[in-house]
Amino acid sequence: MLTATAAPLAQIILPELDQELALTRRILERAPEAHFSWQPHPKSMALGHLASHTADMPSYMATALETPELDISEAVGDWQPAATSAELLQRFEANGAAARSALATVDEEAFAQIWKMHYAGQTVINQPRSEVVRHIISHMIHHRGQIMVYLRLLDIPVPGVYGPSADEK
Repeated sequence: MLTATAAPLAQIILPELDQELALTRRILERAPEAHFSWQPHPKSMALGHLASHTADMPSYMATALETPELDISEAVGDWQPAATSAELLQRFEANGAAARSALATVDEEAFAQIWKMHYAGQTVINQPRSEVVRHIISHMIHHRGQIMVYLRLLDIPVPGVYGPSADEK
């Protein structure tokens, strides 16, 4: 049971978001611009596409917290991956700041509201914003892990995330 002194859920999630943003940045910094078009398999995303998607993940949190719904079929055609490492990191910093700001200002009532995402007329997400925020953080971590595998396959030293990597031992 929550008491008057309990921290709002958003305040509990903020430190986790800060940590995961910092760890994700460490991985994105290693994504070499010269290999942005590289993909480990024909069915896999190219590194630049995957890294750009990961850098954009925090913006999805801001969108979920600031809008009642989103039709992504309208936005998909406009999206472009970052062309340079500098652009990739700039996008990530801006999107992380937007996510942090939105999370820091959301109240419990808004956090409990249902948020919807549609694609081509189909509802693909219909959940409370609090669940959407948790999903976005997990989704960012998932893609960060994929990038780490790409780095390993490209023989680029992988930084430690939750402890030292094999390259840091």
